[in-house]
Amino acid sequence: MIEKLTYLMVGSGATWVLWLLIALSLASVAVALERAWAFRRMNGRMDQLVPELRKLLRGEEYERARKLLEGADSVESRVVAAGLAELEQGAASAEEAMAAAMGLERKRLEQRLLFLGTVGNNAPFVGLLGTVIGVVGAFEALGHTQPVNGAMAAASALAPERIMGAISEALVATAVGLVVAIPAVAAFNYFQGRVTAALADAETLGHVLLAHLREEQDPRGASRQGVQREAPSHQAQGNGAASLATAVE
Repeated sequence: MIEKLTYLMVGSGATWVLWLLIALSLASVAVALERAWAFRRMNGRMDQLVPELRKLLRGEEYERARKLLEGADSVESRVVAAGLAELEQGAASAEEAMAAAMGLERKRLEQRLLFLGTVGNNAPFVGLLGTVIGVVGAFEALGHTQPVNGAMAAASALAPERIMGAISEALVATAVGLVVAIPAVAAFNYFQGRVTAALADAETLGHVLLAHLREEQDPRGASRQGVQREAPSHQAQGNGAASLATAVE
């Protein structure tokens, strides 16, 4: 069984591993460029959206707020637009709608990023496989060197040098695997950071809408609390006056 596997490994060689790594590298570059273009098209403009949206909501200009969000064409605007569509249902419905929209946006943003992570984690092992195949082939060739005369003996004296050359060539596969993996991991981490930042901005902008809706549902909550706090003090003053009147009598 082991001899058959050895024969298959030696016969196939490590060339196919190098071609596989090259194909993975080209695919990773294509995915990274596509994701970079997708993120570049997002114009969050959070420094402008937050004050403008707050101003429109306070003025109850909801139609202009919708147009503002539609014109932004970003993750944040799409998430908050989903909450604004549930304006009449209250803050709880708007919050649930924004949570659902955020889940959809996360799925869209993380599209094909799993491929970059997979390539980054496994390309070194693919390269190591090519190295192992090359080393096995080199030692297999060394084991089958059988000199039969003086000329063959002279040739076999150079066999270790040829074996070292074959091993060094085999190590190239590991190096290529690392060259493929490092940019893929870097791109994966970068885009994951962009996804996290975009969703955090969406949550921030969503709180502007939720704060307005909750204030609308209970616009006089603060004043009622103030009255409740003042009532005991007035009652205490009244009790004090009654006690004083009783003492005078």
